[in-house]
Amino acid sequence: MMKSIRSIAAVGCIALSVAACQQGGVGGMGSKETVGTVAGAAGGGLLGSQIGSGSGQLIATAAGVFLGGLLGQQVGESLDKADKLEAQQAYSRALESSPTGNSTTWNNPDSGHSGTYTPTRTYQTDSGRYCREFKQTVTIDGDTYTDRGTACRRSDGTWEIMQT
Repeated sequence: MMKSIRSIAAVGCIALSVAACQQGGVGGMGSKETVGTVAGAAGGGLLGSQIGSGSGQLIATAAGVFLGGLLGQQVGESLDKADKLEAQQAYSRALESSPTGNSTTWNNPDSGHSGTYTPTRTYQTDSGRYCREFKQTVTIDGDTYTDRGTACRRSDGTWEIMQT
C-alpha cells in the first residue's frame, strides 16, 4: 500500500507541476513540497476511501490522506525545477505531436530523474474538443512510478490535464 501511495504521489506531483506550468508557473500553489504534499494527500485519500466501510472507511481515508501527504512531500522535495521543466516540455511535445503509442522522454542528467509521456488514445468530444489519454512514468532515485491521465486542448491551443 505504501508503494501505491508513493506511486500516486510521484505521478500526481509531476501532473500538478505540469498543470502549474501550463497556468504560467506554480504561483499560488507554493513550493514543490507543497505540490507533492497536496498530490500525495489526494492520492492517499482516494486509496484509503477504497478500504472498508462506515467509520472504518473514514479512518482509512484519513490515514491515506496523512500518509500520502507525507510521501508526496518527500517526492516533491526530490523533484527540482529542472525536472519539472523537462517534464513539462516532454508533456507538451507528446500531446502536440507524438503519434498514439509513441513515447516522448525527458531526462535531467543533473538529478538522474527521468520520465516518459505516451499518448494512448486521441479523440474528439461531443463539444468538439480534442483530447488525448496518456500514460506517464517518472523515475526518481531508481524507482519508477506510472499513472494515466487525460488532457484536452483549450481554445488557445494549450493542453489542460482533465484527470490523472
